[in-house]
Amino acid sequence: METPYDLAVIGGGVNGAAIARDACGRGLSVLLLERGDLAQGTSSASTKLIHGGLRYLEHREFALVAEALHERETLWRQAPHIIWPMRFVLPIVPEGRPWWMLRAGLWLYDRIGGRKALPPASRVRLDGRMGLQPEIRRGYEYSDCWVDDARLVVLLARDAADRGAEVRTRCPVTALRREGHLWRIEAGGDVFHAAMTVNAAGPQVGEIMDRAHAPRPALLRRVRGSHIVVPRLHDDPRALFLQLADGRIYFAIPWQYAFTLIGTTDSEEGADADPPHATEEEIAYLLDAANHYFRRSLRREDVVWTYAGVRLLADDGSGRPEAATRGYRLEVDRGRDRHSAPMLSVLGGKITTHRTLAEAALERLGVTDNAGWTASAPLPGGDFTPDGLDEADNLAPVEQEIAAQAQQLSRPTIHRLARAYGTEALGFVRGDMGRHIGQGFTEAELDHLTGREWAQTAEDVLWRRSKLGMWFSAEEVAALKAALGEEVR
Repeated sequence: METPYDLAVIGGGVNGAAIARDACGRGLSVLLLERGDLAQGTSSASTKLIHGGLRYLEHREFALVAEALHERETLWRQAPHIIWPMRFVLPIVPEGRPWWMLRAGLWLYDRIGGRKALPPASRVRLDGRMGLQPEIRRGYEYSDCWVDDARLVVLLARDAADRGAEVRTRCPVTALRREGHLWRIEAGGDVFHAAMTVNAAGPQVGEIMDRAHAPRPALLRRVRGSHIVVPRLHDDPRALFLQLADGRIYFAIPWQYAFTLIGTTDSEEGADADPPHATEEEIAYLLDAANHYFRRSLRREDVVWTYAGVRLLADDGSGRPEAATRGYRLEVDRGRDRHSAPMLSVLGGKITTHRTLAEAALERLGVTDNAGWTASAPLPGGDFTPDGLDEADNLAPVEQEIAAQAQQLSRPTIHRLARAYGTEALGFVRGDMGRHIGQGFTEAELDHLTGREWAQTAEDVLWRRSKLGMWFSAEEVAALKAALGEEVR
């Protein structure tokens, strides 16, 4: 038998990758197993925010909101290339919460989360600005952060691998059982052994518990959230936090320079579909919501892309799915006696709290050495100050370094590379970038993604390592597939 790992992590989403990274930094030998691509499921289907969750205040989730708010600036500091501040405008409308409730909520939001660098909430005059209906005249604006969710997961896994973890993608777990004081894990045709196992399989966490003959919690909820993307509705860099007559909220976020991202829904119907998808009813719901607020009337043909993800939530007895807690629970199964190999299962959680969830998970497993190290360690490419990138016309310092190494690259491509890779781009940007595949994407960048970031297919490249799928033509997609040795249909 090969030397067993200290820890095997099942699930290559944000929580699994974060736990693997933290464990490596504490000196553990770690195996990370993912059945598909990194972030292929829920972790690439979020609203792409690092936020406290303003709406959770009315559900009295004060501890969760405070924890998430404390994390905003910590995460921004360690990954300023893929996480950056964004202002959110919250209009006052007759069918929404009264102004005094919004003001009180924002006052609390600014004070319970240790805000330092982000600007505070303030009142704002709208008077039809931001593409809104002219009768929407007043509102508030506040701070949160935006994140490239799939790249966050990849960078967590990359940092874990750089610290010694073995990362296996396209390696589904088919069987696992205790063998003496170890776990025996069959995955991808191989057999692995580990002293401890973390089940961070997201919506499939119950199936992994069943395979391990671990007791499955009775109260789990699978909730599907869907989003739509439409041509950009306004030129303002701020996002909108909008209230609907049925009490729900949704976001309209400037995205990928030319689009607006709208979402999300919360539905338990169809949450078992694999892969999940936005239904026509959800698309119509989000279009109607947008048309209520924006002057521009959107139709079904305006929707250029949709996506959906399933969140596994710990059932707290809430009736409506949007009211269910976004907090997490950590369930530890130690088998027949305290000497058996433990399995920790992660139930729930949100992207913003992935780092503190990882700390809590390792503490539950009794791993206490070097706790808290991730609070000050940058992710790959993030070793520069948060103001090293901005949206100004002048090239930021990181962009200047990229431009100096490859003067033939266009400014939009330089900006994209800096935003995606930070200083890591300097490892593959050079005078000769190889074959140009499309939209500023080159053979050198592809080699980086396949050699350093586990990309294997065109979908991995275009929809998770980047969002170039929004821009690539059919011919460019075919060229990428050919470069990957993937069948072109």
